[in-house]
Amino acid sequence: MFNCIRNAGAASLILGMLATAPAHSADIEIKTPRGMAELPSTPAKIAVMDITALDTIDLLGVKPVGVPERLYVDYLKDLGDDAQKTGSLFQPDFEAIHALQPDLVVVGGRSSKQYDAMTKIAPTIDMTVWGEDIIGQAKARLAAYGALFGKEKDAKTHLAAFEAKIAEAKNTVKDKGNALIILTNGPKISAYGASGRFSWLHEAIELPEAIKNVEEATHGEAVSFEFIREANPDWLIVIDRSAAVGNKGVTAKETLNNALIHDTKAWESNQIVYLDAANIYIASGGIQSMTNTLDEIITAFGKAQ
Repeated sequence: MFNCIRNAGAASLILGMLATAPAHSADIEIKTPRGMAELPSTPAKIAVMDITALDTIDLLGVKPVGVPERLYVDYLKDLGDDAQKTGSLFQPDFEAIHALQPDLVVVGGRSSKQYDAMTKIAPTIDMTVWGEDIIGQAKARLAAYGALFGKEKDAKTHLAAFEAKIAEAKNTVKDKGNALIILTNGPKISAYGASGRFSWLHEAIELPEAIKNVEEATHGEAVSFEFIREANPDWLIVIDRSAAVGNKGVTAKETLNNALIHDTKAWESNQIVYLDAANIYIASGGIQSMTNTLDEIITAFGKAQ
């Protein structure tokens, strides 16, 4: 991520916008990672600069007027047909956002460092989903958006469906063995467990870890093929970072196609699950994204005897 304002020109631009930034009366409070936020209810024009936020907002049927240039996940790409492109997650186009005169700007995750700059343009909330209890945070964001956009009934319906999907996944993985979650980045591999970035997969559906405290064991560093063979997981759950961000190069399947990986129970049992990487790497924390990932887990584990 980069600094809120990269140069003096950008700073001058935002200062110049202050005089014409829309004014609103605050008539609703919602909880955000930065505390309670007072906002105008049912904002008509919103710019969303976070894919996770966009995921859940889209689920509620709310269409933004401004979205990032790249949307990464296939199920959101149609939003770019009607909305104004407003820069990247890391470098928003402040001028384009100001021109939209939005009632609300939503940032989060990769764009959260732009919060202070965005508040000079329009009312802004940071709805980052990160850290512990990702599932709980995702549910809280769904409820908050439901209240904000007058979609409380829809939010409750989607919450019930999401909780049912978690229960289905939990039942499907029960007694099917342990798993090791790995992230490939070209030829490099990192491992994640119940206290790591993708911990919700272990926690929410009670999927046993192949190695306890894997983050402590690896110190967040890249792991070797020997490490995976020694872990010898029943299941290997794979996230290809390069595929998630659209980089060309060595794929996860190519990286893992070697004798050491072939000598694991996961390979021998054909129990290597290649998740849709953009879903879980870019949009994780969004209700649609997490539902899609759970469906992938249900499909894969459902085939096991």
